[in-house]
Amino acid sequence: MKSPTEPKVDNRQARSEATQQALMRAAEKLIAQRGIENVTTRDILTEAGQRNTSALQYHFKSFPGLVKALRKTRNGQIKRRRAALVQEALARRAEPPLREVCKLMVAPAFQLARADAGFRRYIKAFGHEITLAEESALAVAAGQGDADTRQIGTLLRKALPHLSTEAFARRLDGALRLISASMVHQAHQKQAFAGAEADLFFSSLIDAVVGLLSANESEQTRSLRESLSTRKHA
Repeated sequence: MKSPTEPKVDNRQARSEATQQALMRAAEKLIAQRGIENVTTRDILTEAGQRNTSALQYHFKSFPGLVKALRKTRNGQIKRRRAALVQEALARRAEPPLREVCKLMVAPAFQLARADAGFRRYIKAFGHEITLAEESALAVAAGQGDADTRQIGTLLRKALPHLSTEAFARRLDGALRLISASMVHQAHQKQAFAGAEADLFFSSLIDAVVGLLSANESEQTRSLRESLSTRKHA
């Protein structure tokens, strides 16, 4: 038998979770509209309808703590969707063709954005970070990835044996930046991720990624790469 206090505990937990969700959604919306540098804690509290001025600090410790929690939530969604898609692809073929593997790079976020306006705002707010990363885009993606991300990388490497290790890394870096920039651009369209235009965007983006990854390395590029590598190790 439940004690008289248990429903109260449940209610407090439910209210706490609702407040956290309201704050994260408010932050997501405002950052998408203004950019993270133009959003304050007060703005988020107002947007979330929170009269308690310490609510954000209580639940997330700080503004960066809130952003971290938001990223964790959205990255969790991406990982779960990616895991399901990878499992489906491998069930069809142990080594999927290159286009199917490239589709796995694009489909998780695309499908989530198509189904959820909040996720579209998340792409607007944070999707540009891989495109603009000063460090390797591979390093940024690896920090957000998991075993399924590594599996996709392994499948890509098998599908692109004509590329050297360094050339493969450079191509994959470029592909990640292309996907990131394209998804942000799509998120800003009036009918973002909806209808036949979005279907065309999705298919065309996969085509572009396939082309970027699979093109043969020119003699000029190979010569420049080898020369640069020699200078670095001199």
